[in-house]
Amino acid sequence: MVILSIAVVVVGAMCLLNLVLTFGVIRRLREHTELLNQRIVDRAAAPGPIMLEAGATVGDFSVTTTDGVPVSRADLTGQRLVGFFSPTCAACAENMPTYVAHAQAHPGGRDAVLSVVVGSEAETAEMTRQLEPVSRVVRDVEQGEISRAFAVDGYPAYGILDGDRVKASDFVFARLTDSVTA
Repeated sequence: MVILSIAVVVVGAMCLLNLVLTFGVIRRLREHTELLNQRIVDRAAAPGPIMLEAGATVGDFSVTTTDGVPVSRADLTGQRLVGFFSPTCAACAENMPTYVAHAQAHPGGRDAVLSVVVGSEAETAEMTRQLEPVSRVVRDVEQGEISRAFAVDGYPAYGILDGDRVKASDFVFARLTDSVTA
């Protein structure tokens, strides 16, 4: 009977210790979750540049659009809207209608909008179909010639040019248009 009482007390103490340790671990996990979430928010709020920043000059390039028109840095005149897209990028597909609507209304029409799709012809066919009516479209490879000229480091990437100089750039289209109209 005494042994049974001691066993019950020891088992009870072990359960209580286990419960206290479990609550400690849960509290620590919550703290870590909050720290990780804050780090994600901070990084999203201030990521590195997605492409050349305002004031930078576009590098040299010479490419051909999907409809056979040659385009080089020398052809970048006036105010021009540029966008870089990848078919594997969910944000690219999500923001495509907004970009297309702005491209359609951009001063200078289709010739003043340059869209770059990164991938094979088969992979980029749907994006190309959406973009061709409102812009000149260039198909590029990952870190290809035109992507390097604009120092693109992710997708989507948007820019507004004044000649061959970047006026504004961002990976959020609304912020791009807000910074130019401000």
